[in-house]
Amino acid sequence: MEAKTSSEATATPGAKSQFDVLRDGEIMFSKASEGRFPEHGEILAQLA
Repeated sequence: MEAKTSSEATATPGAKSQFDVLRDGEIMFSKASEGRFPEHGEILAQLA
């Protein structure tokens, strides 16, 4: 991710089945809200 954006990626354990992507503390994507995992390239497109 750092090669394509200026963002650093880290993983933090969460609740079972939780998958959230945050940027500067703001939720960019939430599996719980969307009901799915992000599509290929979806997160990188939001960071660009």
